[in-house]
Amino acid sequence: MAENPLTDYPNAEAIPAALVGPSSSLDGLRILVTGLGVTGFPAAVHLGERGADVIVVDGDDQADVSEKEQILEVFDVDIRRGADHVSTLPEEPLDLVVTSPGWRPDHPLLLAAAEAGVPVIGEVELAWRIRGTNDAKWLAITGTNGKTTTTTMLESMLLADGLKAKACGNIGAPLLEAVLEPGLEVLAIELSSFQLHWQYSLSADAAAVLNIAPDHLDWHGSADAYEADKAKIYHQAKTACIYNVGDEVTLRMVEDADVVEGAKAIGFTTGIPRPGELGVVEDMLVDRAFIPQRYSSAAELASVNDVAAATGVPGREPADHQVSNALAAAALARSIGVPGQAISEGLKNHSLGAHRMVTVAEGNGVSWVDDSKATNTHAANASLSSFDSIVWIAGGLPKGADFTSLFTDHGHRLRALVLIGSDDAAFREAIAASVPDLDVIRIEPALGVDSGVPRRRGEAVVAAAVEAAAGIAHAGDTVLLAPAAASMDQFLNYNTRGELFTQAVHAHLGS
Repeated sequence: MAENPLTDYPNAEAIPAALVGPSSSLDGLRILVTGLGVTGFPAAVHLGERGADVIVVDGDDQADVSEKEQILEVFDVDIRRGADHVSTLPEEPLDLVVTSPGWRPDHPLLLAAAEAGVPVIGEVELAWRIRGTNDAKWLAITGTNGKTTTTTMLESMLLADGLKAKACGNIGAPLLEAVLEPGLEVLAIELSSFQLHWQYSLSADAAAVLNIAPDHLDWHGSADAYEADKAKIYHQAKTACIYNVGDEVTLRMVEDADVVEGAKAIGFTTGIPRPGELGVVEDMLVDRAFIPQRYSSAAELASVNDVAAATGVPGREPADHQVSNALAAAALARSIGVPGQAISEGLKNHSLGAHRMVTVAEGNGVSWVDDSKATNTHAANASLSSFDSIVWIAGGLPKGADFTSLFTDHGHRLRALVLIGSDDAAFREAIAASVPDLDVIRIEPALGVDSGVPRRRGEAVVAAAVEAAAGIAHAGDTVLLAPAAASMDQFLNYNTRGELFTQAVHAHLGS
């Protein structure tokens, strides 16, 4: 086994032992929770309910008069708002900091905590420690792209087998709430690199890394640091470490992982599988990993047509990356004994999430496709590969990415680029190096800024982008929103960006 890469987790030995279990008293502990978002709120409630002296800091200085803040007041949670409170540690001595995944490791408050010897953990570490006697199986998924689709596919397969299962983590229910929900038998857990960074003792029943491509380099600081955080998902895996045969980085992660004795490395491939892998044979998804006769035969699990139904293109050939997602989900399900029939039924019952390659309208021979979830180059590459003639709407926060390969590989598909986002420098450099003659329409970044309302700003940007694309697109073209970049410069999130795109398309078509 490889040397444990997680022994240097800062101040791990100082994490209060009383955290273990869902009901032990935390009286006498002072815990700081950063942020009142999706993860911060349930953490503050749970810790306060168990008697901890909880301080919550949040950069939003506007008081929240909703039920959320009223609940926190019941447990005497001390809410401190404003920039001053999120930039420095409180004066009171702390026993623990529970941080939201969006907080970067170089945040001054978190650096100060580490310097003061105060351990910093995230939602995953907290949930793992408080699970107590909850024996629900943890099936964990990460990767640069495809996490959400794979997680919902897995949940659908588990439900088809009659298991009480829930998708949670970076999708659906917060992990902390799922761990505390009675009766659940399996958790299908999507984990981002941010979430994995702030944990070190997770020991999932099975774990999968779907793929790795440079992403969030501004947050992690380097590609190596990003990969190291992703690799944490395999640490102490109990049954199976599932990797992408076509992605050498994921294989290397498995080879380097310190796992529970007996855990197996299981590959998935869209080609013909070898023993120890899942793959595709004559349009059937097959298993040569979890059957006794793996060296001489394969178990049929589902058809490629089932994947097409699961991804919203029934009767058509599904994209390779969607087949890959289905195989990864199937491998996780098989690791806990889910039969082939449930794999097939789960795919048939599955519906693709919003803003993931959704055709929102067709008019005048032009298809309008929302893939706002394509927030990096790897995801945008998969989107662009799916169409032949494209008017591409792209741009946003580049996160340190290099877009050159997108134009090199797909320049022949592009009729034009409609460029949104506040910073277009990285896109301009890539275009100049690869397709200097490409027709580019720049949507003015300041459009709608004077409204003073972020959503109206986004509405103006997307409406202008849709009108520009409509003026270029010909019959047979696809207008594709696949930004290859994050959304927060002009939108609340990628969901808002996708919703505004759909509204603008329908308004343009008069539907």
